[in-house]
Amino acid sequence: MNLPNLLTLARLATIPLLMALLMLRFPYHDQAAAALFVLASLTDTLDGNLARSRNQVTELGKFLDPLADKLFILSVLIVLVQEGELSVWVVMVIFSRELLITVLRSLSASQGHVISATPFGKTKTISQVLAVLLLILQRPYPQLRWLALAAVAFAVVFTVASGMDYLWRFRHVVLRPHFRARPEAVPGGGAPSAGQQVDPRVVTIHELLAKQDWKLAVAESCTGGLLAATFTDSPGSSDFFKGGIVSYTNEVKEHLLQVPGRLLEDPGPVSAEVAQAMAESVRRQLAADLGVAITGLAGPESDGTGKPVGLTYIWLADQRGGEGRSFQFAGDRWRNRRQAVSEALELLLRRLQEGPSTAST
Repeated sequence: MNLPNLLTLARLATIPLLMALLMLRFPYHDQAAAALFVLASLTDTLDGNLARSRNQVTELGKFLDPLADKLFILSVLIVLVQEGELSVWVVMVIFSRELLITVLRSLSASQGHVISATPFGKTKTISQVLAVLLLILQRPYPQLRWLALAAVAFAVVFTVASGMDYLWRFRHVVLRPHFRARPEAVPGGGAPSAGQQVDPRVVTIHELLAKQDWKLAVAESCTGGLLAATFTDSPGSSDFFKGGIVSYTNEVKEHLLQVPGRLLEDPGPVSAEVAQAMAESVRRQLAADLGVAITGLAGPESDGTGKPVGLTYIWLADQRGGEGRSFQFAGDRWRNRRQAVSEALELLLRRLQEGPSTAST
C-alpha cells in the first residue's frame, strides 16, 4: 500500500467522523466539521500529485480516488438535506450526474477508451467543495447564507454542464457501435481494400526526392507510424526514406527526440513548437535532408488541456529552417489520423515542387 492510496483511504475514513460532527451538538462542532472537510479535501489534490510524481499510479488508486471523492461530497450533502439546510433535488442532480458518468466511463473502458478529466470537470469538483464548505459555515454564521446558496447554484450549473461535456465526448463510444460502420484500418493508412494502391503523391515525392538525391525521415505522435507506412507502401522507398520515430508519449518525445521538457509543459505536446522540435530532431538524428513531424489530438477524447479534438500540427524541417501548418480536423479518430497523413504529404509535395533553389542541399 503506497502513500497516495493511504491518503485516499484516510479521506474515506473521515466520512463517518464528518457526518457525526455535523449531526452532534456541542460548542464549535460546525467549525470542527468545516476544518475536517477542508483538510480531507486537500488530500484529494495531494494523493494525485504524489501518485504522478512518484510514479505510484495503481489500479487500486484509479478505483479508490474517484469513489472517495463522490462518497465524500454526497455523504455531507445527505446530512445537510436531513438537517434542512439543502433541498433534496440538489443531491439528486449531483448523484444522477455522477452515476451516469460512472456508467459511461465503464462502458468506454470496456471498449478500450479512457476519457480523461477536463478543466470543466475539475471546476465542477472545486465548485462542489466550495458550496459544501459554505453550507457548513453558514450554520454558525447565518450572514453567509446567501453566499452559500449562490455557491450551490454555481455548483449545480457546473455539475450539469460538465455532465453534458462528458456526454459529448462519449458520443463516439455510445454511437459508433450502433450507428456507424467503421472502416477497417490497414497498413499504410489507405483505403481498406485488398488491392490497395500506392498513393500517387508518394510516387511523385519519390521521383522528386530521387532527382535531388535527398533523404527523408519522419517523427510521428498521433498518427502512430501511418505516415512512415504510407511511404514504405511504395516499392523502392528505401531509395529516399531513411526511417521514422513514433513518439507517442511525452517521455519518448523528450528522451528519444530530445524535445525540451519546457515545451512539453507549455505550450504542450500538441503545438507548433513541439512539431518543429520533433521534425528538426528526426532530421538531425537520422541524417536526412528533410524531416516531417505530426502531433495532434486524434480523438475521440481530448487530453484534458482544453485543446479541441482534431487539432493537429505538421512541420517540415530542412537546412534552411522549414515550415509548418496547423489543422482542425472534424472527423473521428480514424479519419483525423489519415487526414493528418494526407496533409503531411501535401506539405512535403509542395515544398519539393518549389525546386532546389529553396530547399536544402
